[in-house]
Amino acid sequence: MNKAAPILTDQPLRFSIPAMNARGRLVRLDAVLNEILSAHALPPIVEKTLAEALVLTALLGATLKNAEGQLTLQAQTENGAIGLLVCDYKDAALRGYAQFDAIKLAELPPDTNLFGLFGKGFLAITFDRKHDGVEGSGRYQGIVPLEGESLCEAVSSYFAQSEQLPTLIRAAVNHVGGRCIAGGLLLQHLADGEEGRERLHVRMDHPEWEHVSILAGTVTNVELTDPALPLEEIVWRLFHEEQEVRVEPGASLEKGCRCDPVHIRNVVARFPADERAEMANDEGDIVVDCEFCSRRFPISLASMAN
Repeated sequence: MNKAAPILTDQPLRFSIPAMNARGRLVRLDAVLNEILSAHALPPIVEKTLAEALVLTALLGATLKNAEGQLTLQAQTENGAIGLLVCDYKDAALRGYAQFDAIKLAELPPDTNLFGLFGKGFLAITFDRKHDGVEGSGRYQGIVPLEGESLCEAVSSYFAQSEQLPTLIRAAVNHVGGRCIAGGLLLQHLADGEEGRERLHVRMDHPEWEHVSILAGTVTNVELTDPALPLEEIVWRLFHEEQEVRVEPGASLEKGCRCDPVHIRNVVARFPADERAEMANDEGDIVVDCEFCSRRFPISLASMAN
């Protein structure tokens, strides 16, 4: 692996360590992250939480083998300062939003942990691999309690409980030069390499995993969020003593929202005329809100009659 490398921003870096049966993903979000955040007026702690969720979504989405696959991360509670947080990844496009209670949020200390933000809630991660064409493809959802100090810890619990796949995941959020930067690392141990079949929980010893996970665990938040540090340099720092490390850039990420005006109009048109009339406001418009991009799409009843 060549130590010198271009700086990848908003583009995951895939890597694997064949001798250790390990694969990983690194990602650093900058322009895409700030474009998503700019659509929402979020308090700092909510912005940081959404940024962490987006980098986790990018890491998990980068494990999909087909552009048609989709990954959705959803954190939800009924009594928390953040009531709902949703992010998804499809075809290298990211989107996300958070709903929060400003009054409850104002009562929290600045160093509030995950439980303080959400209270008693759950984290749902949905993989839609129906187009992967491999064994085990399809739609799968795992749900775990929102426990731990951060969303990163909650996602780690998901892999331990739902996937039973040895996984190390790290995420960090920082502000650099007035911009929000988020970075993350995902490392997984596969029994038979990249296409491992045997479920690892049936094996009691994992010396290779212990070795690579200890190395990966030394990555720092500064390294993950330093816009001047190439992702390949991070891989080199962590694993340069290994016999072979393979790296490959993933698809460039972009902000993606599927609130197409034509599609929205077609969906509204499926409702009977009397139901459309009930949906309309006093001006005779049906207004559809997109939470992901904070846009409103007014559709007049008069235009639907044409």
